[in-house]
Amino acid sequence: MILDNFKLDGKVAVVTGGAVGLGKGMALGLAGAGADIVAVGHTPDDQGMVAEVEALGRKAIYIQADLMKLDPIDGIIAKAVETFGHVDILVNNAGIIRREDSVNFSEQDWDDVMNINVKTVFFFSQAMANQFLKQGTGGKIINIASMLSFQGGIRVPSYTASKSGVKGITMLLANEWAKHGINVNAIAPGYFATDNTAQLRADAARSAEILGRIPADRWGNPEDLAGTAVFLASKAADYINGYTVAVDGGWLAR
Repeated sequence: MILDNFKLDGKVAVVTGGAVGLGKGMALGLAGAGADIVAVGHTPDDQGMVAEVEALGRKAIYIQADLMKLDPIDGIIAKAVETFGHVDILVNNAGIIRREDSVNFSEQDWDDVMNINVKTVFFFSQAMANQFLKQGTGGKIINIASMLSFQGGIRVPSYTASKSGVKGITMLLANEWAKHGINVNAIAPGYFATDNTAQLRADAARSAEILGRIPADRWGNPEDLAGTAVFLASKAADYINGYTVAVDGGWLAR
């Protein structure tokens, strides 16, 4: 049955930024498809991510870590393997955004965004790929790109650069690792109702401008990413490599 290819029974997924927003939506989607979850976040699990996964009949652990630095990466993978025996899926979702006119943009805001949005994505992917190679099982890496992987944006220079970088390294890593059974792809969310877009949604004029371009006529919800994440993490996507899938309500088509 073709639907069996979408099941994730017996798989273990590490989801960064996995306790809130888009990360939580994808983590719960993966759990609903059968995966156990290692959720990583920079604050305590005060929204009960582990409990929500367990309510779906799967196992979960939560690891609090600051992914602005590379130091926690090896420990996260080691904890996942110690707990579940192996790991199969990485969702590189953790990221930040800073807004300011380019003429005033600070070096600190540039470095902070680039560090977590693209540097950490690369080195977490590298470490996970080495774990996949050690296991001899192959695996799935899903990076979270953006509409600004395709467009320039306004007042978000480091975010635009970082998300263009995510799309680029997704293709590069796929070129190198596909032969090992490691699929590297990305999801580019459109405008979603998350903390990152709170400032935009609070600006009535800007919010109306954005909604006026989205054919679906609404902001996305975190659950809207779940199906794409499950697909890219599953056997059904075994021959998809280096591609960035837009989940944007039609934004790029307008």
